[in-house]
Amino acid sequence: MDCKEFEGLIPDFVDKRLDYATTRQFLEHIDQCTKCKEELNIQFLVNEGLVRLEEGEAFDLQKEMRELLGSAKKKVRGHERFLKHGRIAEWIAILVLLAVVAVIILV
Repeated sequence: MDCKEFEGLIPDFVDKRLDYATTRQFLEHIDQCTKCKEELNIQFLVNEGLVRLEEGEAFDLQKEMRELLGSAKKKVRGHERFLKHGRIAEWIAILVLLAVVAVIILV
């Protein structure tokens, strides 16, 4: 993912509308690109800050940004665990199928 693509995805990331693969690429990019990390923080602070000021609520946007990133990372890790367990289950099913075929052939 390049910086231009990253910046275009910031609104969808903040609104939690990115799919797993895009979220994963987004997080990988932000870990490697301090410029984009700053841009994400700026856009989040400006957009969310304006909304909160209009609503008259108290807020801690830095904390909310950390929570947003933490939630996205947790979701990606959970999806990766699901995929890993799915591959293990797939191998078990293949082994069971092979065992059944072997029993049928031997009988």
